[in-house]
Amino acid sequence: MKAISWNVNGLRACAGKGFKDAFAQLDADIFALQETKLSEGQFEIDLPGYRQYWNYAEKKGYSGTAIFTRQEPLDVTYGMGIEEHDHEGRIITLEFDKYYFMTVYTPNSRQQLERLDYRMQWEDDFRNYLGSLKDKKSVLVCGDLNVAHKEIDLKNPSSNHHNAGFTDEERGRMTMLLESGFTDTFRYFHPDERDIYSWWSYRFRARENNAGWRIDYFLASKDMEQALKSASIHTEVYGSDHCPVELVYDIL
Repeated sequence: MKAISWNVNGLRACAGKGFKDAFAQLDADIFALQETKLSEGQFEIDLPGYRQYWNYAEKKGYSGTAIFTRQEPLDVTYGMGIEEHDHEGRIITLEFDKYYFMTVYTPNSRQQLERLDYRMQWEDDFRNYLGSLKDKKSVLVCGDLNVAHKEIDLKNPSSNHHNAGFTDEERGRMTMLLESGFTDTFRYFHPDERDIYSWWSYRFRARENNAGWRIDYFLASKDMEQALKSASIHTEVYGSDHCPVELVYDIL
């Protein structure tokens, strides 16, 4: 199985920058999106052979997720079942026979960390939600987690310390999530690889200078490690300020 995760930063915009060509070239069995920025009925895309699942934010032009899958799931859940968190279209969970597959777009703490307190509550509730799924069967979760976990995961760690996405609080919650029984699949295969990122600011020619952050992930529950085959980041693919990330794994 090949899975792709991509924060498209507005699917309509990305569609005008080669999304369908990239989709065809990547040829994934499951293709997950974050930050679609769509309302229901606002955009349609024909993807023969794929079932489509969408979660829209109530706020127009904001957030949103989608999953396109060749395999029909047993069940589909939107959100994590907590009223406070389920208005922004941030989570879709597909249940298959042996595992859950989830796409997530984690809230950004924003400038001046104005949403950091909410982010911490989200992190705790999200970790508990994943734990409840993991108690039932294996879990594979992908998406924009809006955190660079270690200094190796961004170009300029010292100047970004305490900025959104690299605060001690956010990094600590990521550590807690991994320690609760999950594997960062890219680091599983590439523990020491540097200068490979998945997001670059549109400012300061950041992508041209590869001044990026690795904030897009595939996390697998520990019991899936033997099924993991490879993890990669498609830095050659444009169309968004993020690039797609990939995981190949055996069908459980």
